[in-house]
Amino acid sequence: MGRTFSIPDSVPLEEQDGQTFPALVAVMRRLLAPDGCPWDREQDMLSLRKYVLEEACEVIDAIDSGDRAHLKEELGDLALQVVFLSELARRDGDFGPDDVVRGIVEKLVRRHPHVFGDSSVEGTEEVLQNWERIKANEKRDRGLLDGVARSLPALYRAQRMSEKVSRVGFDWPDAQGSREKVGEELAELDESVRSGDRARIEAELGDLLFALVNFARHHGIDAESALRGTCDRFGRRFAHVERRVREEYGDFPRTREGQPGAGIPLSVLDGYWEEAKREDR
Repeated sequence: MGRTFSIPDSVPLEEQDGQTFPALVAVMRRLLAPDGCPWDREQDMLSLRKYVLEEACEVIDAIDSGDRAHLKEELGDLALQVVFLSELARRDGDFGPDDVVRGIVEKLVRRHPHVFGDSSVEGTEEVLQNWERIKANEKRDRGLLDGVARSLPALYRAQRMSEKVSRVGFDWPDAQGSREKVGEELAELDESVRSGDRARIEAELGDLLFALVNFARHHGIDAESALRGTCDRFGRRFAHVERRVREEYGDFPRTREGQPGAGIPLSVLDGYWEEAKREDR
């Protein structure tokens, strides 16, 4: 027979001060107890890695959707990953959830001297300057790019790297230089394709993508957002193509495995695509 667990009561917004967070820690400790959940007990830092990424992305999707109820749920899922990892660290004797919270509280107080100290600021720009100065002093012995996470989406990582090196003058003086670099990298990609060397093609393609990200930054455009918008448009337009195929042909031809396959002329599919583009406009 299972043991009951006391779920925290709902608290009015104006009275909420984090008093329910200990319940999440308690649930996680119960799940990791010797007689807890077998699946939870088998997890480690590496096995949870993918869930942290997935939950963070789902939070972003919920923000973009504007659905606050969905956002509340997804934030809970992300908070679970924070507590789960903290409890695994406690199990290994490294740190616990209170160490995590204390660490971020200490950092926020230290980096907001205009709120918690005697400093004064005139606006947002000065706040950001002070934040970066304090952060730089804390991490003086680290490389300029060490703070850019390797697991970030590649386009976003490239943009953050180019932003950081530009602060020390490693940058084109204007957008024209970055545009010329795009042309240079495209020519090198074409040359690598003619060589047939796959490793070289991959390297040159990466260089071209990085140059495009730098070009976007010079024009004040977030490359990750730009590509995400294109992916959204592509998905929306191809959904129109699929609808038109079903209307006119019943479906795409199916392979032996039952998967949609080729067979409808490209000219027909392209016509449906152009219809979708016109609808978008």
